[in-house]
Amino acid sequence: MKHTCILPEILAHAPALQAIRRDIHAHPELAYEEVRTSDLIAQKLAEWDIEVHRGLGITGLVGVIHGRTGTRSIGLRADFDALPIHEHNQFPHASQHPGKMHACGHDGHTTMLLAAAQYLAAHRNFAGTVYLVFQPAEESHGGAKAMMEDGLFERFPMDAIFGIHNWPGLAAGDVAVRSGPCFASSNEFRITLRGEGCHGAMPHLGVDPIIIASQLVQAFQTIISRNLHPADAGVISVTIIEAGDATNVIPETATLRGTVRAFTTAVLDTIENRMRELTHQISAAFGACAKFEFERRYPPTINHAKEAEFVRHTLSEVLGSEHVHVFEPTMGAEDFSFYLQEKPGAYFVVGNGELVDHAKPNSTSNDTGKSSTDHRPAGHGLGPCALHNPSYDFNDALLPLGGTLWVRLVEAWLEN
Repeated sequence: MKHTCILPEILAHAPALQAIRRDIHAHPELAYEEVRTSDLIAQKLAEWDIEVHRGLGITGLVGVIHGRTGTRSIGLRADFDALPIHEHNQFPHASQHPGKMHACGHDGHTTMLLAAAQYLAAHRNFAGTVYLVFQPAEESHGGAKAMMEDGLFERFPMDAIFGIHNWPGLAAGDVAVRSGPCFASSNEFRITLRGEGCHGAMPHLGVDPIIIASQLVQAFQTIISRNLHPADAGVISVTIIEAGDATNVIPETATLRGTVRAFTTAVLDTIENRMRELTHQISAAFGACAKFEFERRYPPTINHAKEAEFVRHTLSEVLGSEHVHVFEPTMGAEDFSFYLQEKPGAYFVVGNGELVDHAKPNSTSNDTGKSSTDHRPAGHGLGPCALHNPSYDFNDALLPLGGTLWVRLVEAWLEN
């Protein structure tokens, strides 16, 4: 990754930024438990004479930087919670808390925003106000919504909000953005089937809920292939099936749980309605009863066209258009979606480096002949540097670049 656009003042702080990022990585905290991380962020902002407001979404906080007189404002968001994953890496900054890990790069997102905060506070060469949104609990707990419920947009009336995520598989330092849907909605279902238990050797005397569960798993896939328009995208994944305690007993109950993903409410409505119908109809056909529960958790992340184009245009000028790509929508989910339901804005990604699985031979090729995930120091675990992988690590080379990108977006937005 070679970018001459990195601000010299930020680049000079690269060692300190790396130390911050690795300190956060070594001390991961799960959703709404991020007390140490929140304290560290608040401490750094205070050191740089940035106004700090705490207690939004329990552990979330907002830094406020005023520039020259001006009415425009912009919000920048970074998340800082970790995942319940046992880290496989063994380098010095690996997690010190078993079963908790920064496996999605939130430690890097936070540090990139801190890099921008330090520069913006020192120079204040912009007209208007910058709101630094440091958010907890992005991973399945809706920290964005919690901050909004605590008055985020009422207390900090930003004109638009922007977010960034690192993206393994994209060349380090390149970025990608698109208007419209880019991340899917995240939804969960739970189905409880109740049949009649009996001896495993006498199945004719009972109603087997495992057979019904098997039928449902297969039937749900026909919703995607036969009920949705071929151009519409949707995912139904049954990820948990629980039933039985003994090999010679047909259980009375079985439970299915899983996730549903879609980009539009219309598609999601179709999926939920058909799942409910199939659950009750197939269960009834076998002489069982069923309870169907469906929870809509995160809405789809839909970038606003004007703001997405602003990101594309501005970063093309900063990086060169050859380093700015059209983001391919993913069925992953992001609670940044809640912000975009209330405010104009856009969510984009910066490449963390090509995916390489060090457990496999001949998996280290690139133009230089070196591993394209060389940013992981000695002691990294086997496996690709993919999001939510126990061998993942954030690419520290992105810290000065990410800080620079934030600064340039702020300057362009507030000058516009």
